[in-house]
Amino acid sequence: MLFAAILILCSFDPPACAAAGVHGVCYGVVGDNLPSRADVVQLYKSSNIHAMRIYYPDPEALAALRGSGIGLILDVGGVDDVRGLASSASAAAAWVHANVVAHYPDVLIRYIAVGNEVPAGDAGLILLPAMRNVRAAVASAGLAGAIKVSTAVRMDVVTDSFPPSRGVFSPSVQRHMVPVARFLADAGSPLLANVYPYFAYRDNPRDITLGYATFQPGTAVTDDGSGLTYTNIFAAMVDAIHAALEKAGAPGVRIVVSESGWPSAGGFAATVENARRYNQGLIDHAYRGTPKRPGALETYVFAMFNENQKPGDPTERNFGLFYPNKEPVYSISFPN
Repeated sequence: MLFAAILILCSFDPPACAAAGVHGVCYGVVGDNLPSRADVVQLYKSSNIHAMRIYYPDPEALAALRGSGIGLILDVGGVDDVRGLASSASAAAAWVHANVVAHYPDVLIRYIAVGNEVPAGDAGLILLPAMRNVRAAVASAGLAGAIKVSTAVRMDVVTDSFPPSRGVFSPSVQRHMVPVARFLADAGSPLLANVYPYFAYRDNPRDITLGYATFQPGTAVTDDGSGLTYTNIFAAMVDAIHAALEKAGAPGVRIVVSESGWPSAGGFAATVENARRYNQGLIDHAYRGTPKRPGALETYVFAMFNENQKPGDPTERNFGLFYPNKEPVYSISFPN
């Protein structure tokens, strides 16, 4: 069985979905050999994948998603797009009308990601104003209860992340991340976080074992500050973000893991078996949550396809669960 119940389908109310244990898969399109948007949506449905993240308001993808029942994280696009939304409330209102109101509820948009890993220098100037403008536009459309506005951050917004209880927002981002965290708390929105144990392991294999990074048994680390025990680095990384949110005065903000995955080729420890072990463990453990926050943790696997035009390290082109011909890279089972 390739995919069996990748997530529990629910009413797409965010707290209810988090409680149910939502899993989704990120859909990137940086390739010249990928299936049509319509074929991709059918692959999600036939694979029992009920949630998707897309990285800009792609008209073809949004059209294909109509009536599909697939929940969506909708990114606004790149830094320039975020800058435009920050500069003008009317621009944000127009964006929401064109890309949200025009599609919802036929497209089940659940979150709007205002920026994906916006660099600290830009984020300090544009992130919070853009989020405020987009949220105001969503509220004006009467959708604030259904669609939550957030942003997706890299793990490096947190420093001193081990033990997890010491996690705090890095000095370089505190000036904007603390207000962002409090904005999310006021809005009842989660923080979207891209969490990659692969890179932590690749950069420090001396201190992080492969088993600890890929959810294999045999390693248990106790946090002296909290008394909690960690058997995998993914949970430790997520709880470091929880600790940072607490220190920022936003302890009630939940985390949605908006990206996590492991490459199957192209570099250090990037093998089919390591990728299979990691993503299987990710799905299995997300239903359990973390030691600090037991219970289901909403998680999006990166990514649906290997994307042959992604820049950078060769591993970047090998994170997919599927090849572009829609054949699986490896087999994974998902709990019902």
